[in-house]
Amino acid sequence: MKTVFYKMASGVFRRISGGAETVYRYVSGSPVSYPVSHLLRSFTVLLLFCLSVLTFTQAKASQQKPVRIEFWTMSLKPKFIPYFQQLIRDYESLHPGTQIIWTDYPWDILQLKLVTAIAAGKPPALVNLSVPWAEALARDGMLEPVDQWLAPAGQQADYTDGALDDLRFNGRLYGFPHYSNVNVIAYNKTLLQQAGVNRAPADLNQVFQMAIRVAERTGKPAYAPALGKIDGFFLQQGLPVLKGQRAAFDSDAHVRLVEQLKTVYAAGGLLKDKLFAEDNFPAVIDAYLGGRLAMMVSAPSAIRRVQTDAPDIYAQTGIFAMPAGPTGINDGGWMFHFAVPKGNQSGQMPAIAEFARYLTGSARQLEFAALAGVMPTTRSGLRQTLIRAAGNSSDPAQQAVIEAARSMQNARSLYVSGIEDYDELRRILVQATEAAVTGRKPVRSSLEEAARIWNKKLATQKGGR
Repeated sequence: MKTVFYKMASGVFRRISGGAETVYRYVSGSPVSYPVSHLLRSFTVLLLFCLSVLTFTQAKASQQKPVRIEFWTMSLKPKFIPYFQQLIRDYESLHPGTQIIWTDYPWDILQLKLVTAIAAGKPPALVNLSVPWAEALARDGMLEPVDQWLAPAGQQADYTDGALDDLRFNGRLYGFPHYSNVNVIAYNKTLLQQAGVNRAPADLNQVFQMAIRVAERTGKPAYAPALGKIDGFFLQQGLPVLKGQRAAFDSDAHVRLVEQLKTVYAAGGLLKDKLFAEDNFPAVIDAYLGGRLAMMVSAPSAIRRVQTDAPDIYAQTGIFAMPAGPTGINDGGWMFHFAVPKGNQSGQMPAIAEFARYLTGSARQLEFAALAGVMPTTRSGLRQTLIRAAGNSSDPAQQAVIEAARSMQNARSLYVSGIEDYDELRRILVQATEAAVTGRKPVRSSLEEAARIWNKKLATQKGGR
């Protein structure tokens, strides 16, 4: 039998003898043999291991597809394009593999777009809504409750009680609060001094008394309530508009309140310009800018317009808190938030909720509030707002922010829901209120007549359901 040695590399020899093959390696002068069959088995095992690792890695990569989150806003372009573009860049840099898509629709088509997307099974992850819209959509089963997602596990949600109460329907929460507002009273110091008024009103009765006194002593009106939205005016004073399926605004309490308005109107205490218009604010701010109105009830952002358009009036402007109603609810709240439409996959909810909390967290809310002239809806955001405004507390605009921040905890969106053709019903109530306040009809009979019309229409709705 012939044995042949072949030198393969430094210190390595290959021996073929009788059909068998052995590889020798000399280590420290001693040969160590490795049968080729053993080496093949080792190589096979190594190859299989590498293939399994590669397969696992590929499977893992396929499971970690990019997360795509689309959110819709309402009429925020073009003003807020830079804000949202930067927010998206920041979030995506913190969350590699996440893609954020922003779509903005005009307010008058957003609802239709949303309902269509939900019906098609392709809803956005988040949608910007007002509270009445959210209530209607939740009632129709088109929104997902988000109670468990408002804060990371084990933490408490930072949103105010009022904001959360706004979004609680049938015991469940249906959104992440974003921003709201609350009213304050901007007053002309000169006119109030002439009238001998030097204290903030404690309730609406005192507002009425101040308005009459200012009118008597200066000849100018002092108060301009939004009576074109008399339903909200009633609700803010704890007076319901409906009870069940019947009108409730013909009660003795409603009659007394409208009688008070009539008295102040007759005394010249109410600004008559557009008093019963659906939106009387343009007339209100014009009157205040011109020195024709002693007190302007508005959100803090309006004070900056006074500073810009009428510096002389701004120099003599002071700020009062607008008193809360009997229920403790502060005036002027109208919140917007982000809701999760029905049809989003449950597996996506952790990623959607994380982005929603980022989008509506205090840091982002403070940035947005500064740009939009609104108020944040988180506790920490309001604390930070107070700290910032306190640095220049002698400035009327900053005084307004301070008073608003103190009132925001109990700001609520007040509205009537679940009624068909409600705009028509409200016009009937506004017309009745106008006739009563201006003295064209007795207060009680005017409200009772409107209530009868409401009840007739509501009975038809009830029968059709």
